[in-house]
Amino acid sequence: MFTSVLMIEKPLTPADVEFVTTLHGDDPVSFVVLMQPRGKQDVLLRAIDDVALGEFEDAVREGEEPGGASSVVPAEQGLRHTLEALRAAGSEAVGQVVDDHPLDLLKSVVDETGADEVIVLTAPHFVEEFFHRDWASRARHKVGVPVLKLFSHAADDLPQESGGA
Repeated sequence: MFTSVLMIEKPLTPADVEFVTTLHGDDPVSFVVLMQPRGKQDVLLRAIDDVALGEFEDAVREGEEPGGASSVVPAEQGLRHTLEALRAAGSEAVGQVVDDHPLDLLKSVVDETGADEVIVLTAPHFVEEFFHRDWASRARHKVGVPVLKLFSHAADDLPQESGGA
């Protein structure tokens, strides 16, 4: 079985689940999901990313994201949703919310599980990516397995189902 460590910052959309579960064709995949609460990330960098994407209303609301301990409950709910979706797609999946230093935990999880790869699935982070300070760039120098950087699908990017007559 192929083992992937999946680093995320928000619950996976159905399109994300389909994407990651079909990356290796029909081979069975086991996921270890690491989710960092959004409130633990730099608010200013998130706002700059929103502006770069033209999402000005989101940039204004970045300060409203729950921080500290209050960011953990939404992250745990998002992680549960993600694990259920991966399992429903036929994959094995376990995971945890990252308290601190996601890359330190990533290294230990890769070593402990004998993971074959790391998949970093996040929204674009232009400032961090420009300076190679994003998770994927930093992980490539730390984990000793291939690191794949993918951009997550926004929930509002998904096609809407219409009711038929």
